[in-house]
Amino acid sequence: MDQVIKGMIKNVIFDWSGTLADDLAAVLIATNGVLAHHGQNRLTREEFRSLFRLPYTEFYRELLPDVGLDKVKELYLQHFPADDTAVPMLPHAVEFLQYCALTGRRMVVLSSAPEEHVRAQAKANGVEHFFEAFWCGVVDKRQTIHDLLLEQKMSSDTTMFIGDMRHDIDAAKSGGVLSVATATGYETPQVLMQSCPDLLISNLSYLPILMGPAHPLSTVGALIFNQEGKILLVRTHKWKNKWGIAGGKIRRSETAEEALRRETREETGLEIGDIRFAMVQDCVEPEEFESAAHFILLNYTARISGTGDSVILNDEAEEFIWVTSDVALTMDLNKPTRYLIELAAKESPAAVC
Repeated sequence: MDQVIKGMIKNVIFDWSGTLADDLAAVLIATNGVLAHHGQNRLTREEFRSLFRLPYTEFYRELLPDVGLDKVKELYLQHFPADDTAVPMLPHAVEFLQYCALTGRRMVVLSSAPEEHVRAQAKANGVEHFFEAFWCGVVDKRQTIHDLLLEQKMSSDTTMFIGDMRHDIDAAKSGGVLSVATATGYETPQVLMQSCPDLLISNLSYLPILMGPAHPLSTVGALIFNQEGKILLVRTHKWKNKWGIAGGKIRRSETAEEALRRETREETGLEIGDIRFAMVQDCVEPEEFESAAHFILLNYTARISGTGDSVILNDEAEEFIWVTSDVALTMDLNKPTRYLIELAAKESPAAVC
């Protein structure tokens, strides 16, 4: 599941109440105002949570079967607290919105709450600018999500819907998007699991762990030459089975050259020397990589130490080959490796022939 989220999710649909905004207290005040107007007993917080459900029309039809929905809406708006700052954001919500913005995810709101409330609360909390659109006052999200995906030009394969109620999960399934249930709002984890969400989280702080880092990753890799002047290529599933060079991420507290030696040793069993810096590549969301990513690629050239060129691959690659650069450029290379070989050939033709 984490690879699905990390690799595919480009769009995030948010429920508002109980998912991003902590409006339960305000909603309870408004609901009790409606009930009191019609001579009904007020609900406690726990009574409300146990009874409330979406679509909200069913909830009010059960409590006030003889009252029209238009009258309910009118009274609800009258009793809802006028102070927009009375509805704060839930813990981790702002940080997650910032994370989605940093990683280039598109964001919209799909909520049953009135649009005037959602927009006012979003503005009061300084988060209105994160969203491309607000789809609010929605009675049945299971129907509306189809129109949302079409109008916002969002593919269901690259979209997830985060909500705190079974209706949100059912809407996600109706739209064919990834369903993420958060236990921060109106329904308990036990109740949420009745709709079988793809993912259940206790709060939004867990999603960035699954979706990948917000900032570019610094990596190292080298065009490694043997004694015959041939270069080492490895074929790996990480780059959709295209050919490339050995390398990987720089660990904290190690230099780039130390990381290069370590990664080469781990992935190929080779020791290298004569390490020379070649180029930096800004690799933003490469289509060839297995998941969404942004890499800063520090590329080098190097030679194997000693006379042997026996390669021992670890589980990160499936195959290796020693070839001349001319042959390499006829192969199915990932783009960063092709750029590096072309640069090396241009800078020092004799070294890579």
